[in-house]
Amino acid sequence: MKPYKFIISGGGTGGHIFPAIAIADALKLAYPDAQFLFVGAYGKIEMEKVPRAGFSIKGIWIAGLQRGSILKNILFPLKLVVSFFQSVFILLRFRPNFAIGTGGFASGPILFIAHYLKIKTLIQEQNSYAGITNKALSKIVNVVAVAFEDMDRFFPKNKIILTGNPVREELLDVESKKSEARAHFKLDSSKKTIVILGGSMGAQKINETIASHLPLFSELGVQLIWQCGSLYFDQFKIHNKQDGIQVHEFIQKMDLLYAAADLLISRAGASSISELALVGKPVLLIPSPNVAENHQYHNALALSKTGGALVLLEKEIDSQFQEALHQLLAINKDDVQERFKRFARPNATQDIVLKIKNELKS
Repeated sequence: MKPYKFIISGGGTGGHIFPAIAIADALKLAYPDAQFLFVGAYGKIEMEKVPRAGFSIKGIWIAGLQRGSILKNILFPLKLVVSFFQSVFILLRFRPNFAIGTGGFASGPILFIAHYLKIKTLIQEQNSYAGITNKALSKIVNVVAVAFEDMDRFFPKNKIILTGNPVREELLDVESKKSEARAHFKLDSSKKTIVILGGSMGAQKINETIASHLPLFSELGVQLIWQCGSLYFDQFKIHNKQDGIQVHEFIQKMDLLYAAADLLISRAGASSISELALVGKPVLLIPSPNVAENHQYHNALALSKTGGALVLLEKEIDSQFQEALHQLLAINKDDVQERFKRFARPNATQDIVLKIKNELKS
């Protein structure tokens, strides 16, 4: 029998890319001889991250609709048509046995064409509020893997499997790496460590807030590991190595970063929510207001209902950040892991791979 071929599409943000890579890694273990091809959007983050993870990727000319901007959408119809032709060419040339979409506009054309070429398909929705691409695709794909309950609001009930979000394998036991993490980041073991995460690109308002509150962090006797993102590193690197402050553009060793953290301040992307639930540490969530369907707010709200996470809206950050920080420091860390358990689905990737295996046999 010929080795299986898998095509995986999704991107635009790390929240769509990292689950895709996690699924590919698990499929590679299950099928060592399999061939993999990723498809992303030209100029987007996946074109850099996927090759770094050891997989090939092809780009297509596609972009999402820009809400409230007619001018920026002028080329959208042309891009859509071109991307469909590119998808036909890629699929006919690669001839995959299975197509997987993890959200983002790049997955739309590939999964749509795959369906009409009679290729088995699965989409994975990371958020508690479904994205427009996955909502459209759910009508034609074979399987819809979801991370939250009650997703039949958006998808056909008979296609849904509740798996949780794929997370990086190295995050499954971060507590055992505490000593290694402290040594790696050169931390003072007598101080609490707060980790700041603004997403893969960074978050301007969070970065500005952290910078303006550095005297408060010093006064509280905590140390910071601050991932400010690629867009903002040049602006905020001036604070690096100030009294217990580390500023990083991006941190590759996320297992050690989570192990080092006592508390976290983070955006509320779906992958982040799943990782935070698995890690089980107190977190202040500041959802991005600049995302489709306000899905980060819905994600944050779902996790906050456990009692281990606080939610602070960006529009309230100037007036309420100090109070929220004090509340974060007061959370009993020992209770959080237990509270997060129903969100922490460590077998998500394996459950998705098992479903793909069953679909390939059927």
